[in-house]
Amino acid sequence: MSTKHEQILSFIESLPIGDKLSVRLIAKELNVSEGTAYRAIKEAENIGLVTTIQRVGTTRIENKSEANIENLTFEEILKIIDGELLGGESGLNKTLNKFIIGAMEEDAMLRYITEESLMIIGNREDAQKLSLEKGAAVLITGGFRADQDIITLSDELALPVMTTSYDTFTVGSMINRAMTDQLIKKEIMLIVSIYTRLDQTDYLTVEDTIYDYRIVNQNSQHTRFPVVGLNNRLVGIVTAKDIIGKEDSMLIKRVMTREPAYTTTHMSVASISHTMIWDGLEVMPVVSDEMKLLGIVSRQDIMKAMQSQQRQPQTGETIADQINQLIKEISDEEFTFNVTPQMTNGMGTISFGVLSEIINETAYLMLSKKNKRNLVVEQIQLHYLNLIQIGSQLTIKPRIFDKSRRSARLDIEVYSENGLAAKAIVVCQLLQKH
Repeated sequence: MSTKHEQILSFIESLPIGDKLSVRLIAKELNVSEGTAYRAIKEAENIGLVTTIQRVGTTRIENKSEANIENLTFEEILKIIDGELLGGESGLNKTLNKFIIGAMEEDAMLRYITEESLMIIGNREDAQKLSLEKGAAVLITGGFRADQDIITLSDELALPVMTTSYDTFTVGSMINRAMTDQLIKKEIMLIVSIYTRLDQTDYLTVEDTIYDYRIVNQNSQHTRFPVVGLNNRLVGIVTAKDIIGKEDSMLIKRVMTREPAYTTTHMSVASISHTMIWDGLEVMPVVSDEMKLLGIVSRQDIMKAMQSQQRQPQTGETIADQINQLIKEISDEEFTFNVTPQMTNGMGTISFGVLSEIINETAYLMLSKKNKRNLVVEQIQLHYLNLIQIGSQLTIKPRIFDKSRRSARLDIEVYSENGLAAKAIVVCQLLQKH
């Protein structure tokens, strides 16, 4: 039997796209408390079933697919620009593919306007109408309002018309930054992309016995299995060492490890690889926010994902990417780095966070080149000895002083024009490729 929480989610999913809902409506319709209804609506918002817009309310929306995660919706644009919706409310959940700045005559606009685009424009009614008729939403800058004819047309076509007090240049910069941030998020691989789903996962229940373990082990050749209780909630994990010397009739719940390490679908592959390597885990259960078992992720899944990630072209540039591009290799054990204005603090000296990232990237560059395999930086002990000024050229000298099959420790020295400027001890975990 499903829980009240699951029943509410199923009810929300059955609602037509665009329907309004509320805590009070759900509580009355399904005879549950308002607290239960509120928590379920929040969960529905997290998984993309509904959206809540200020002054509009909560609305059933079309699920966002993983493929278009890099695209912003007009609803998200409205929040980014701190704008006001004038019309076309039912189109807020459509995605934005590109934006156009309408600094041209109407005839010249035609070649640029496409469906699911956003026209950023001032108080030019003819251009606003043309954009809507060609399938583009409209954002009016400078605090201007739209005429009633434009609002009526936007409602008919389900294309939002928005207004903001910001000027065109500021709005364009804000949207461009938001789209870049979305691309960076897309590049961060999450567990949801790689885990083995429940229908392909071998697991046991608290009522199963050691004999059941042996059967599943024999059929699957695996040695670690999640253990679930009531409503498929994760309660433990059982391994080969747990059953050694035990009778076949003994219940799994008497030998399993309780409160095992687990992950959720929205955690990053990199963070889970860190945990699995650090704790020596071959398999980790994947659960929902309600601790319901969704599947498993293995160390082999993690390694394949990390190798695949490194082969993908980058489309959004992070601070780490910028720092990596400025590190130049001049020999096997020597690198250089030029301190640019963006890398400094208010005092005109290098930011401590940037210095840490330089150390991190240098360790990665040296070890990945020598070992030809993946690694995770576990710990950095950094001592900043002399101030590093803007414009300085740094010389970074990493040295491996301890190495095993699974880990390495490096001593990294950073020199500026004034001599030794920083020194760090870096501990890395080396990940075997499969």
